[in-house]
Amino acid sequence: MKPLMQTLAMGRPGMWRGLAASLITAGLLSASLPALANKADDTLRMAYDQAPESVDPYFNNVRIGVIIAANVWDTLLYRDPMTNEYKGQLAESWEQVDDRTLEFKLRQGIKFHNGEPFNADSVVYTLNFVSDPANKATTQQNVSWIDHAEKIDDYTVRVISKEPFPAAKEFLSTTVAIHPAKYYKEVGPQGMSAKPVGTGPYKVVEYIPGKSISLERNTDYFKDSPKRQPTIGKVVIRFIPDRQTQMAEVISGGEDFIMHVPKDQAEQLKSMPNLQVKSGNTMRIVFMQLNTRDDTPTPQLKDERVRKAIAHAIDRKSIIKNIVGEGAELLETICTPSQTGCTHEGAPTYDYDPELSKKLLAEAGYPNGFETSIVAYRERNQTEALINYLRAVGIDAKLNFLQYAAMRDMIRAGKASMTHQTWGSNLVNDVSASTPVYFGGGADDVTGDKEVQALLAEGAVTIDEDKRNDLYKQALTRIAEHAYAIPLWSLPVYYVASGDVDFTPYPDELIRFWDMSWK
Repeated sequence: MKPLMQTLAMGRPGMWRGLAASLITAGLLSASLPALANKADDTLRMAYDQAPESVDPYFNNVRIGVIIAANVWDTLLYRDPMTNEYKGQLAESWEQVDDRTLEFKLRQGIKFHNGEPFNADSVVYTLNFVSDPANKATTQQNVSWIDHAEKIDDYTVRVISKEPFPAAKEFLSTTVAIHPAKYYKEVGPQGMSAKPVGTGPYKVVEYIPGKSISLERNTDYFKDSPKRQPTIGKVVIRFIPDRQTQMAEVISGGEDFIMHVPKDQAEQLKSMPNLQVKSGNTMRIVFMQLNTRDDTPTPQLKDERVRKAIAHAIDRKSIIKNIVGEGAELLETICTPSQTGCTHEGAPTYDYDPELSKKLLAEAGYPNGFETSIVAYRERNQTEALINYLRAVGIDAKLNFLQYAAMRDMIRAGKASMTHQTWGSNLVNDVSASTPVYFGGGADDVTGDKEVQALLAEGAVTIDEDKRNDLYKQALTRIAEHAYAIPLWSLPVYYVASGDVDFTPYPDELIRFWDMSWK
């Protein structure tokens, strides 16, 4: 492969030269750095800007952790990302015994990466451990509906929910990974993170916390899985917080794949002959979370007029057009539009109106605005745009940019005033995986509206589809009426990859290494 600058010289100079020059000036690129032949050594190299706090999928909710989990572990069921059809994965068949009970016949002959056999004990131990609040799973909302799992025989299990839970199959096909019982008992979540063991198409061969994780194709992956047999031999994921460094690496050939590339930079890279740029909308929603609790660091947020002023201060359409990118959908409620139960029908909308925003602030007693802070962890350019619009009406929001785990802990401690928040629902296409996380009374609820909490709780256990949809509609409308949070947009993702990589962007924002190949 050609040296970097020779490769760049083949493209259109006006599109990329400024970017390349700035990277070289910053010391992030060498003008003579050769591109690496990753296809030749059958190793896909990916960079990501956030490091998971744990590789155990129940103790992480950063997107890269979700990606690792889907490639290293399997679930009882599998949901096709294009058709939404449920298929058997670790289970070969299933039956709804009653409103609270699902029975699964498990596949036989499957082994975990460490050689331990997969059976009913694996399912029962995993689900009973992670659903126990005493074990403090980070993603407790994904398993809190489970009462218990029980073994019928070596290859038959029942999963019993606390109450009727219509979204059970959705969770069991996306987020509820199965661990090896014997190994998990021995090492626990910390040991599982240090040396992960699943049944998936890739196995972990090295993990350096905060630095990288290396995966290797599982050559013994079971043939009946709805996941394709993997073809790429190795995957190395490096955790690189700086986006400019990521860009330098993919331009030089040091990395084959990056995602969440800012719109303007992605468009510059489209002209480079050794790279490909793809984009697509996702299930991830973006919103501003507002702390309205009694102990909020910004008491002004307890005033509904102030919250509505914030909503009217932001030109969401302009930010989508100029910064977010193609495919983004304007949101009016806090849920993913494709999710069962998500609606904006009946909810008030807050169009961009800075004069109305200033009027509302004056009515609330803040004609000159006020100072506050906003915490964020990704899409910094979007956060900065939000800050600029707020400052234009007198709200001076100081930016505190953190890693996700630090931001989450700050929110849960009640120390965050406003948050530029995103949520991908852990792949689950049901509103029970989005709105209740932030308004259902859990650790991330900084609103504490009991009526909203009750509506969401009832919606989660209501079997009747029309009644369930109405309950969620009432909750979403009440959230919007009181401007407890500011819905912004769905988040499209720009992917930049080596021209050698064949990959497909999916709406659930999941990178399926088993579905990728070399051209």
